[in-house]
Amino acid sequence: MEGEFRIRGECALRLLITKLDIINSALLIRRSRNVIQMRSGRMKSFGSVCKKLERKGLEPDFDVALERINDLVGVRAICSYLDDIYQVADLLKKQEDVRLLKEKDYIKCPKKSGYQSLHLILEVAVPFQRGAQWTKAELQLRTAAMDYWASLDHQLRYKKGNRQAQLIDGELRSCAETIAGLDERMLAIRRKIEEI
Repeated sequence: MEGEFRIRGECALRLLITKLDIINSALLIRRSRNVIQMRSGRMKSFGSVCKKLERKGLEPDFDVALERINDLVGVRAICSYLDDIYQVADLLKKQEDVRLLKEKDYIKCPKKSGYQSLHLILEVAVPFQRGAQWTKAELQLRTAAMDYWASLDHQLRYKKGNRQAQLIDGELRSCAETIAGLDERMLAIRRKIEEI
């Protein structure tokens, strides 16, 4: 079962990345610019899955992980502008072989830390001989500025320990607000240029 899931998971990951590439190509034709600047994916490691199950107070069981952990397969796409994030999400949600299970909009409602991103918990139909195997995956959509902040926050908060992270919480929130303002300004500039 675990080996089969790894194969399905890798297929779901590649399918989701391919879907993002196709969406980007279609929008490139319409907009004459890349909407998705970068995309990457990963399968959560066994050790990471066990730690997450433990944090949730769940037994270290593969079937429990499949049912209760939504990001065993994870894909991240970095978009140029805020409105691109929502357009990519809408186009993806309209596809017949993708089901939206849950949406968490940390852009409109940032986390207390300042974290911003649009998270979609999806099921992707992976075609196999026995028919489509629906596989869960998490897609994170964010701008380059949001990704920069999240990467540094992860290094500072998770790599250095909780005590040190508390010392910089206010500064990180302030930086997140600055980044949100920057994303809004860049979108406004692009819209002005498009009107000319």
